[in-house]
Amino acid sequence: MKVLLAVDGSPYTKKMLAYLVENREMFMSGHNDYVLLTVVPQLPNRATSAISKEVLLQYYAEESAKVTDPVVKFLAMHDIHPRVVGKVGTPGSIIAQVAQEGDFHLVVMGSHGYGALGSLVMGSVATKVLAECTVPVLLVR
Repeated sequence: MKVLLAVDGSPYTKKMLAYLVENREMFMSGHNDYVLLTVVPQLPNRATSAISKEVLLQYYAEESAKVTDPVVKFLAMHDIHPRVVGKVGTPGSIIAQVAQEGDFHLVVMGSHGYGALGSLVMGSVATKVLAECTVPVLLVR
């Protein structure tokens, strides 16, 4: 099974990762291919026009690594070795796009768990993924 783990470094990501390793039998039957995805929001055009492309790419890489490095270490302790992907853009849309274009079987991500009304008012990333993604999504809250 090809599983996309969408992470943002929040406490909700930590809950999702704990759920993943605590429920290994659900995810570990046979060989699974895990991909760890984080999406860094794009800086405004005013900011990007004032710096070089190299500095901008370095910034995005550093921001991505701040999120993914601790997750990779945690998963390695549980014998899970994902491929890491960092993207830049709107998180909900990018997660849905990567899931669909990468032929994933499942997206796993944490959620704030505000409920339907809160998501409607706040416009969460999880709501956007659910709305745009054709791949099954497991939300852990």
